[in-house]
Amino acid sequence: MDIEGAFEQLQAVATADPDQASKARERRDLFRTAFEPCDDVVEVVPSGSLARKTQRDPINDVDLVIVFDPEQHPDWGEDGESAGEALEYLKDKVRELLGSTEGTVANEVRLAKPRNHAVKCFLDDPQDPDAFTVDVMPALRHADGHLIAPERESEEWIETDPEFLIGRVEARQEDWEAFIPLVRVLKMWNQTSNAGMKSLAVEVLALELLPPEPSLARAVQRFFSAAELRIEEPIEDPAGRCGEIDPDLDVDQARSCLANAASAAWKACDAQDVGETDRAACLWREVFGAAFPEPEGGCEDSASGGNGVGVGVGIGVGIGVGRPRPVRDAPQGAI
Repeated sequence: MDIEGAFEQLQAVATADPDQASKARERRDLFRTAFEPCDDVVEVVPSGSLARKTQRDPINDVDLVIVFDPEQHPDWGEDGESAGEALEYLKDKVRELLGSTEGTVANEVRLAKPRNHAVKCFLDDPQDPDAFTVDVMPALRHADGHLIAPERESEEWIETDPEFLIGRVEARQEDWEAFIPLVRVLKMWNQTSNAGMKSLAVEVLALELLPPEPSLARAVQRFFSAAELRIEEPIEDPAGRCGEIDPDLDVDQARSCLANAASAAWKACDAQDVGETDRAACLWREVFGAAFPEPEGGCEDSASGGNGVGVGVGIGVGIGVGRPRPVRDAPQGAI
């Protein structure tokens, strides 16, 4: 059994279908076409996992930032009612430009619904749980280069820098071509193992802990071992703007899943080192489930054909004293 080849197949499973990714970009770029000519729009900035190329299959939403001219919106950026007003303004603008019945550019958006940081725009039936959405966030460009965006719940404008994260991911990919494909694999593991971390949190952990090893298997093993310890500390926005990314994370649950994955991964690498590649493949199937290729002779342990090891029972964890102010739904884009 070729373990490195099996990991390459695993990466293909975790990667979104190219046609689906292309369609998602087309729907996102429809908003760029509509908003870029507007007099009060300075720029339109793609964000989220699609912009970072770390998107997983399936793609149900994409993220976009509309940067407005502060001179035409002088009240924006001040804490208070302007946070909600900016979201309502953007909702109305989406309907004006792209509404399914009244849009002047296209008739694609069936429902535009303001959330905490962004307006969720449904391009499919809003009743469909898998409906495709474009999450559009209004923002202003700060003099230092980062963005400030509204937070409806707190009535504040918060700092954010999605472009910083995009740049960090691009740099890692340039240094090591396996980085982005393995990030997608780790996101898939997080979902199938019920580790409970936000996708963005997994991505930030990968930036910190996923080493550029020649062996894909060894890189993943080292990630799980390091993450088992790292998960005890808050996972924060790498740009230093948004504070904690996943404040509601059940740390006990995530740690249990990471510990199980780390143990199986270590055994798998040990088996691979002594030439027991079929046994190694079966151990990796305990981590990743049926998505990991099975050796020709099969695996005796039925767990290797399931959803992957790591399911634990967590008891929850509170937000520690002294941490930065947590921002729910940190506006970096998650999937």
